[in-house]
Amino acid sequence: MPDPVDALILDLLEWIGPRPRPYAEVIEAWRTSCPRLPVWEEANQRGFIDHIHEQGHPALVTVSSLGFAQLEAQRGIRVTRDLA
Repeated sequence: MPDPVDALILDLLEWIGPRPRPYAEVIEAWRTSCPRLPVWEEANQRGFIDHIHEQGHPALVTVSSLGFAQLEAQRGIRVTRDLA
């Protein structure tokens, strides 16, 4: 039986999409206190998320190259990063 966290991680990566999102928005939507569904934590540990910190700007979150490769491998979704 597949791990439900794996499917939720892919949902998270799709939700973030090709453009960076504010860290606060991502955390509000995806952080959980349930130890059985550590989606945000697992995505970070697996290297699927990149964090962007620029002085004077809010922190941003984006899907890493590894995360995009995982989306393509598991769901056939080919996405390129849009940093605009």
